[in-house]
Amino acid sequence: MKYLRTLTIITEADINQQEIPLFRGAVIKSLGEDANLLFHNHITDNQFRYSYPLIQYKRLGGKAAIVCIEEGADLIGKFLLASGGKLRIGEREIICSTKSVRPTRLLIQAWEQSFNYHITRWLPLNSKNYKAYQNIEGVVERVTFLENILKANLLSMLKGLEIYLEKELLVKITDIGNPYLIINKGVKMMAFNADFSCNLTIPNNLGIGKNASIGYGVVHPVKKEKEKEKEKEKEEKDNQ
Repeated sequence: MKYLRTLTIITEADINQQEIPLFRGAVIKSLGEDANLLFHNHITDNQFRYSYPLIQYKRLGGKAAIVCIEEGADLIGKFLLASGGKLRIGEREIICSTKSVRPTRLLIQAWEQSFNYHITRWLPLNSKNYKAYQNIEGVVERVTFLENILKANLLSMLKGLEIYLEKELLVKITDIGNPYLIINKGVKMMAFNADFSCNLTIPNNLGIGKNASIGYGVVHPVKKEKEKEKEKEKEEKDNQ
């Protein structure tokens, strides 16, 4: 188990999902030669840092955002100073002033209870397991196949964050939408949105799986209906 620090910075800039890689490039360009390895994960032109990305670029609420984890949170101040509040994305300039800053510190471990999550634009299939997935005829068997990949993605994230569990990680997909195609760097890939339960605490907006650094596989905690009802009751009492 480990307490994990995250820092989510949401800017005032409107971007679409396809512009996230351009936003990432603009951030790196604004830092110039001072861009730390964690901003781009390139050791050299042909070598990459393959560990879990500690700086992730997102679109949250329609706005350009950056989720920083552990050491990544310590480095983000350099970008805020270097950008001057403006970035060029493609042929347009965006105002990159900060809308909100959300720091969190969460105990990451496997618990006795499960928590509910929603994952968007998840890319579980590569060229190898795509063929295996296509060869599975049963719906239940396909979901089980994806559950195993989801569990592996979560374990890979934990390994990259140097977090080791004392209990078994339990993952269950509770609902999954129809797959849809996305195009990333000219390559067509199959993406999924899904609900799942898991006995692991996962900070809001963390990415897992392929292309987690550029807005894919984003995980959001989902409150149970009982928790929503309690919050609603509390709000009603406060308003009386």
